[in-house]
Amino acid sequence: MRPDTPAENVDHTAEAARLERTAGLYPEDAEALLLRAAAHLELSGARPEATALYDRLLSSAGPLEHPQLVRALKAANLWEYGHEAEARAIIDGIRTAAPREAAPWVIVAEALESHDELEAAHETFHEGAVLLLTDAPEPPYATHPLLFGRHRVRRMLGLPHDTWDALADTLHTSPVSLDELHDPKRVWSLGSENPAELEAEISRLRAELTTAREALSRPYPVAVLHWPAAELTELVTAYPTLESEYTSHADHLATIETSLRELSTSGTPNLGIVTGTVPSYEAFAASEGTSPADPALLPEYATTLAARGLAVAWPPSRGAGCWCVSGREYGECHGATEPTATPDGRVMKR
Repeated sequence: MRPDTPAENVDHTAEAARLERTAGLYPEDAEALLLRAAAHLELSGARPEATALYDRLLSSAGPLEHPQLVRALKAANLWEYGHEAEARAIIDGIRTAAPREAAPWVIVAEALESHDELEAAHETFHEGAVLLLTDAPEPPYATHPLLFGRHRVRRMLGLPHDTWDALADTLHTSPVSLDELHDPKRVWSLGSENPAELEAEISRLRAELTTAREALSRPYPVAVLHWPAAELTELVTAYPTLESEYTSHADHLATIETSLRELSTSGTPNLGIVTGTVPSYEAFAASEGTSPADPALLPEYATTLAARGLAVAWPPSRGAGCWCVSGREYGECHGATEPTATPDGRVMKR
């Protein structure tokens, strides 16, 4: 399905079936593909079938990349067709597990919010924000919905602005402020006979629609390609012309971090890293009818991996391991200030 296909023109059942077939052909991408298939089933009203896909992922033999995300989606879906007790149990489990990614927190908090559990929704948004953003120099793009959701629920509860709400205000780019968008009195204006109130509400709705469209236009991150040491050695051995792109593994790792920091400084949101493998790269080259030795193919390969849902958000959450898989925390590795590459590929503070 093309990203610009109008929702009303989508056969969600057929799209879900297509994604399931594709997952069978590409088992390494099954998690991302089946999550998309489940979303289409939910949109078609086939919620029990969507739950079956979530259960299929959770019971799979191999480890999942985002198990708490799958559980959160399952809980939200279950609650929508009458399985409240099971949904609540899953939500409690996710909060106890305290995942180091924003999406599960947002999904379960919004599920609570949509069922008028505003106090619990506020607690969940707040827990996620404190866990992921305390001492963070800049909130990653993926955490913005946490702050916006927390702001929205606090407005509905009539709570005063705090420092987290102020941070949400600074991240919000729409011409209509968050206070206006999240004003509980807005619903009253929809029934108003005052033309000025109706015109103001139309302006707010247009601003919300613009913001939503901007988010949907970025379904996957701007991703930088990462090669593990063994894969990079195999790559440049098989295709020596790529040595000009990768002088050493240490330089490769340092370049990734530098490139992502430059993109972040320039205002580019939703950044990520995709990890390549030589067999996958060669298969991609064959599908494009191009030689793997062509350096111009590398960014296309990175974009394709990101579009398949294989990107890991950058920067990692507070306390999370570094993206280079060194076994160290990001803040002690490539997240260090003024990174300098060492011969073994680590990055140390100067």
